[in-house]
Amino acid sequence: MSDTASPVADSGSEIVPGVRVRVREGDRSSAPGTVVEDFAEEAAMTLTREWAPVRRWAVALDDGRLVFADDVESEPAHRQ
Repeated sequence: MSDTASPVADSGSEIVPGVRVRVREGDRSSAPGTVVEDFAEEAAMTLTREWAPVRRWAVALDDGRLVFADDVESEPAHRQ
């Protein structure tokens, strides 16, 4: 586990694997999904290459895609 604290989302919830988030896809709208892995230690490493940079979060999107992102926003819990 990383020595750095996990970021706290705007809603006050900690972003960890299993948390629902929204990932912004370029200039398009954000897509909902679930964090499946936190690569904090790997993302902080200095690489000798510029291609295929390491991203902080692995997120399984609701549409079935797996994406890697540096920034995610927590998604409010659904109220019933």
